[in-house]
Amino acid sequence: MSYLIISFSHKNTDISMREKLAFGSDEDKDRFLRSLLDYENTKEAVVLSTCNRVEIITRSSNINGSSKDILSKLAKYSSLDFDELYDRADIYDNNGAIHHLFSVASALDSLVIGETQIVGQLKDAFRFSQSKQYCSSNVTRAMHFAFKCAAAVRNATSLGTGSVSVASTAVAKAKELVGDTKGVKALVIGAGEMSELTIKHLISSGFDVILTSRDKKKAQILADTFDANIDVQDYSQLSQLLKETKVMVTATAAPYPIITEDIVSPTSYERYWFDIAVPRDIDDIEMSNLDIYAVDDLQDIVNENMSLRAEQAKTAYSIVSKMSIEFFDWLKSLEIEPIIKNLYLKGNEVIDKKVDNAIKKGFINPEDEENIRKLCQTVITEYLHTPSQQLKDISRNMECDVVVGTIQNMFGLSDDSAVFDSFKCEHLDKK
Repeated sequence: MSYLIISFSHKNTDISMREKLAFGSDEDKDRFLRSLLDYENTKEAVVLSTCNRVEIITRSSNINGSSKDILSKLAKYSSLDFDELYDRADIYDNNGAIHHLFSVASALDSLVIGETQIVGQLKDAFRFSQSKQYCSSNVTRAMHFAFKCAAAVRNATSLGTGSVSVASTAVAKAKELVGDTKGVKALVIGAGEMSELTIKHLISSGFDVILTSRDKKKAQILADTFDANIDVQDYSQLSQLLKETKVMVTATAAPYPIITEDIVSPTSYERYWFDIAVPRDIDDIEMSNLDIYAVDDLQDIVNENMSLRAEQAKTAYSIVSKMSIEFFDWLKSLEIEPIIKNLYLKGNEVIDKKVDNAIKKGFINPEDEENIRKLCQTVITEYLHTPSQQLKDISRNMECDVVVGTIQNMFGLSDDSAVFDSFKCEHLDKK
């Protein structure tokens, strides 16, 4: 069994392809995951779908078979050509998959290096699969270390500070275009997490914020979380709001464009619209005095940040590489611990059997039984001490699997898989 990740991101696809691959609802994700696990080769699965990436994270008994199965399902879901998906996909297995997962969790593979949202999005994706029982101990272990790695990167670097999200990058670009933001109105469409981040950065940059959403109650609740005055407007006024505001940021979860040319009026002044939703919220609109920026258009400002973050990213990647190695060492140690435990249990079974027989045959006085058992257990402990230490050392070597199988056969030991299945990710509930 190997870890397998199939990745589509800003690195290998444009936004038009990513919006077709994106999973807009939990129902879509649920159906897709269920269909993947119908295949014999794929045993566990998690789907991470954000504005910049779609990651299929699995455990597989056949990398080639699973890859083709997954890409076939993606082609059917997205109505994209299988060959095109196959050519563009980044496919990672085992060591490469774990290194990629840790890089994604640590925001090193993001459009904006160090952006703070990705680890929360990965946790949400993992929770969803766990709640549906689409993943178990193997993926849980990988996620545990991924979140641990992300925390280590955050603590060791300053990558998580400053303008490090798509929302903050959009606002930074808007401020650059507008210049003096005093008295400038900025419209935010949507009342989700990205809208919350956008509002925070708009307020910080000095914009006057107007908020609208199909769910006005939800929009008002969001507005009330800020100390600044947020003007909540009816969604029915969208066309007029678009005409009156100079800056607009939209980040809804709509599966189709909500802003089409028929609701947009021309103006005599420049307007700057930022569409940070995938699928896109803004249709293809050509109009004078209107500049529209999608996620991919923010790359310039991201590249400026990259040069400042290069050294920090170098440190972060060294942490990812180190923890990837530690992860596989840890997995091997998990295989060894049950072996050592069973060797001691086997020894105790022999002690029980031989002491009981000796008492029945009169070789041992019943009153001496406790002391004799203690003596035998001391002998077993001392006898197995060196082999136990050597087994722990072997767990770090490539031949570990062969040694484990040989010892299990030699001593007739069981595979204590219950130890593995009881594992719980301690980082899951940490924000």
